[in-house]
Amino acid sequence: MSEPLYTLTNSRIQGKGLFAARRIRKGTRIIEYTGERITEDEASSRYDDDAMERHHTFLFGIDDDTVIDAAVGGNDARFINHSCDPNCEAVIEDDRIFIFALRKIDAGEELTYDYQLERGDESADTWTTQYPCRCGAPNCRRTLIDSAAQEVGA
Repeated sequence: MSEPLYTLTNSRIQGKGLFAARRIRKGTRIIEYTGERITEDEASSRYDDDAMERHHTFLFGIDDDTVIDAAVGGNDARFINHSCDPNCEAVIEDDRIFIFALRKIDAGEELTYDYQLERGDESADTWTTQYPCRCGAPNCRRTLIDSAAQEVGA
C-alpha cells in the first residue's frame, strides 16, 4: 500500500486544510470532490447568502443544473482551501470533479485551488466583505470571486 498523498490538519488560510504528505508530481489526480448532488435552487435555499453572517459552504457547481454539496456526504476534498496562486486545479470529467496538481507540490505544502466563485451584480466592496480571501499570495485579489467576474460586475 502506498503512502497517502495528503493529511488533514489546521490551516493558516482557513480552518482545516489538506497538506501534501509527500511530494506530488504535476498532473497527479489527488482526490475527487464528493457530496450530495442537488439543484441550484436547492443550494440557494440551503445557503442564503444574504442571511448568512459568514459565507462558508461546501458547494461546487458542476453545470447550470447540478451542484455538489460536500457538507452532506462529502470527503476530505471539501477542506482544500482557496488560493489566488494555487498549486491545484479542479477539473470536471463526466459530471465528477477531480483535483489535480498544477505543478510539483512539496511535502508539507498546503493544497489549494482557485475557487473562481461567480456572483451577481454586487460591488467589489461586497465581494471582499462577504467573500474575503486569506491566501496571503503576492497576487491575492482579496476575494474568492473570480477575477473575470469582478471585471464584468465592476
